[in-house]
Amino acid sequence: MKIKVRTFLSVFFLWVLAYSSLIAQKSDIIVQEFVFSSAPFRECHASTIAETPAGLVVAFFAGTAEKNPDVGIWLCRHEGGKWSAPAEVLNGVQSDGTRFPCWNPVLYQVPGGPLLLFYKVGPNPVQWWGMMTTSHDNGKSWSHPQRLPDGIIGPVKNKPVMLKNGTLLSPSSIEGERWNIQIEMTSDTGKIWKRIPVDRGSDDFDAIQPSVLIHGEKHLQILCRSRQNVIAESWSSDDGKSWTPLTATSLPNPNSGTDAVTLDNGLQLLVYNPTIVPEGRWTGDRTPLCVAVSRNGKKWKNIVTLENDPGEYSYPSVIQAKDGLVHIVYTWKRESIRHIVVKI
Repeated sequence: MKIKVRTFLSVFFLWVLAYSSLIAQKSDIIVQEFVFSSAPFRECHASTIAETPAGLVVAFFAGTAEKNPDVGIWLCRHEGGKWSAPAEVLNGVQSDGTRFPCWNPVLYQVPGGPLLLFYKVGPNPVQWWGMMTTSHDNGKSWSHPQRLPDGIIGPVKNKPVMLKNGTLLSPSSIEGERWNIQIEMTSDTGKIWKRIPVDRGSDDFDAIQPSVLIHGEKHLQILCRSRQNVIAESWSSDDGKSWTPLTATSLPNPNSGTDAVTLDNGLQLLVYNPTIVPEGRWTGDRTPLCVAVSRNGKKWKNIVTLENDPGEYSYPSVIQAKDGLVHIVYTWKRESIRHIVVKI
């Protein structure tokens, strides 16, 4: 009888802990909303978020389906406490009338300067090229887009970071038969670029879509999506001029995009799908979607679960706003873009 009572109490205690943890997680989420509830397109994906002096801006690609020529870059602005309706701001129409799909927009607000929008145009990720446009009115209007120099893609999925020396460091990658990470730098907001390849560390290690974390003076870390079912990392001790070979972290990754940010208090924050994929068993779902934090970029702890149902909850983009709150946007079943505000 005593054993049964102890067993019951143990199970009850574990249930209370789990329930308390769930309550704590839910209380961390301040806002949970869709950026739009209806739209003139069928699918959307790859959202990005930035905070301008006038408020938040979110961009994403949308159309009938990824890779289709009608896919363009769409944008919503947060004004007066609500999101504006989705509006297409860029497309892949060429001078001869040919239209290519657009891909992976990335927003970045230059401190005291313009809002930058990077994106890709081309038939597929192997043949696409990098584009850039700027806005001086917080995303209401945009300059004529410029093609980036050959070999420069721009930030391929995740936001660039501004170093203390004024260099804008862009996390990029090349997709082909092999996946390769490269870091692109500009000191004049996109006129002249320098490209730095990152060693894969092994011919069997393919990685793309890095995000950048800052670890004190001149020390940087990138976290990358990989084909090896794990998040890959590389480190720099000279402001990104050189990088260690890519190695595996302890974080699982079902070949899905992630994003990360260094918070003002020095805490590192990662948004990712912590899905363990047995070889050949992945169903195609990208769930759950979680927030993890770390003090040193090595040991991570999941603190908030954003989504846990079957489906695709993917390609997060994360920033910390000037009020200290963390804003996350991500693909919600390719039907909409979800916006979450978290207090860390």
